[in-house]
Amino acid sequence: MPIKGTGFEVISEHLCHEGKLGYYRHLSPTTKCAMRFTVFLPPEAERDTAAKFPALFFLSGLTCTEENFTTKAGAYRMAAELGLAIIVPDTSPRGDDVPSDDSGELGKGAGFYLNATQEPWAKNYQMDSYITQELREMVLRNFPIDGDRLGIFGHSMGGHGALVLHLRNPGMFRSVSVFAPISSPIRSQWGEKAFRAYLGDDQSAWAKYDATELLKDYKVRPNEPTLLVDQGTADKFFDTSLKPYALAEACGEADFPLELRLQEGYDHGYFFIQTFIDDHLRHHAEYLR
Repeated sequence: MPIKGTGFEVISEHLCHEGKLGYYRHLSPTTKCAMRFTVFLPPEAERDTAAKFPALFFLSGLTCTEENFTTKAGAYRMAAELGLAIIVPDTSPRGDDVPSDDSGELGKGAGFYLNATQEPWAKNYQMDSYITQELREMVLRNFPIDGDRLGIFGHSMGGHGALVLHLRNPGMFRSVSVFAPISSPIRSQWGEKAFRAYLGDDQSAWAKYDATELLKDYKVRPNEPTLLVDQGTADKFFDTSLKPYALAEACGEADFPLELRLQEGYDHGYFFIQTFIDDHLRHHAEYLR
């Protein structure tokens, strides 16, 4: 049953590195279906009930749910040490009435963190508004999270999402980092397929959800956080779908602070994320102190 006054129900809660990891579900008016998310709270949240904590949103990749990062990334030991909360939403709307596609590159598991404008997708696929408005406001109302100290990071399709939501909402997130992001979806087979379905044939609409295009008109702020990017050199999607050099070029032209790290021999999976997750959490902690 939903917790009275919260709008969501508890699926399960677990002690994790002396903090609390919870799985939650709610009916979303934005996506018109049930949505799941997880929240990790550091140990201090139990000891100091008046305190509010900096928090990170993690956005996952194609075919994933909130479960992949939560169980595979190995993030919570360092998050507990640094006093960081972590929120992980699902990647897309779900349910029998939600349209999808059998390819895994469109539909359920492939929401691309945008607001769809085309049928049959527009009713449910409103992941931009869901993350930046509905879910953000829900966790700020119901968890001890400091709304002035939020960061965002993600992997692959979720790396695209983290970049785009940060660039589209200047000041909402005080820190940003990504693992192997789809840096320019309009130049990627994955992105082209999804954008054509969700946004139609007008590529000016696509540009609003492409980090390399958004950077062309982005006005870098005096306190702009450095973008940390980790990319494995053995990632089979390096050239065809991820295009890290396109992102580096766009950052250079915009004078956007970037630290691009090419990690020799690492592929696209969660062993790669596990290896460098502590660096990313420390990166965010520096900006969210």
